Amino acid sequence: MVSPVVAGVDGSEESLAAAEWAAREAERRGLSLRLFHAWNWHPRSADGARVDAARRRLARQVLSRAEERVRVACPGVRLEEEQVLGPATTALLRAAGRAEVLVLGSRGLSGFTGFLVGSVALGTVARACCPVVLVRAGEEATDEHFPAADGGASTRTGYRDVVLGLDVAVPCDEVIEFAFQAARLRRARLRAVYAWQQPSALSLGPGEIALVDDPERAEEWQGFLSAVLQVWREKHPEVEVVETVVRDKASTALVRAASGASLLVVGRRPSAYPAGPRTGPVAHAAVHHADCPVAVVPHE
Repeated sequence: MVSPVVAGVDGSEESLAAAEWAAREAERRGLSLRLFHAWNWHPRSADGARVDAARRRLARQVLSRAEERVRVACPGVRLEEEQVLGPATTALLRAAGRAEVLVLGSRGLSGFTGFLVGSVALGTVARACCPVVLVRAGEEATDEHFPAADGGASTRTGYRDVVLGLDVAVPCDEVIEFAFQAARLRRARLRAVYAWQQPSALSLGPGEIALVDDPERAEEWQGFLSAVLQVWREKHPEVEVVETVVRDKASTALVRAASGASLLVVGRRPSAYPAGPRTGPVAHAAVHHADCPVAVVPHE
């Protein structure tokens, strides 16, 4: 059975923007779109039956509104709907197990303050078994494309770059494959970014690359990045790849590179801290501060 693209909707503007983005992604992938809504039931309340009925009506309204938006934006997409009882994060994690991609909304803020990511979205991103894309409120189809010749918004122009955040020391196939696929589906350029920082003197060992001058060190990292990507270039020869190596914090470099991109792709390793799963510092910075949709791809 082919898995759909799933969009979590709750009636908010950010979730409606996510539903529209998910519809476009479903069309790009040739998949159906499932609009998904979770709601809680309180059987112990005195008027439990009345509350239950009201919540069912609200759920129906939420899904209907999302469907209307999707039908206008992507009238040809194959559409499914699902509503379930239960806490939103738990329900979304279950939905992720049956999804090709899970798409959620995040409220957009101006400037470098970026996204306001709620606890449900963060909890889902940190634990989902499939790629999760966060879309800010106000995201439109034209934002994925370069402007027209007259400077106006357009969906007839080419797609903006897909940006891949890559750690050449521990490259992850799932993350790289997702980024190449995203670029291929959009016929967009893929910009692979690796950021490095000069280690402290205490961390250096004999023969470490850090002993060479900065220009030579950057050239070494560039060689490592090219070597990692070579097999993927051969696998996806139709994708134009631009390699970028910068001396900076990875989170800072990726947020900067994502400015003007159609999609930022980062990875997330499984982790379980005492306080619960975390996304890691780079993915955390990306989902909070990038001004384009962010795909967080889990990997081992």
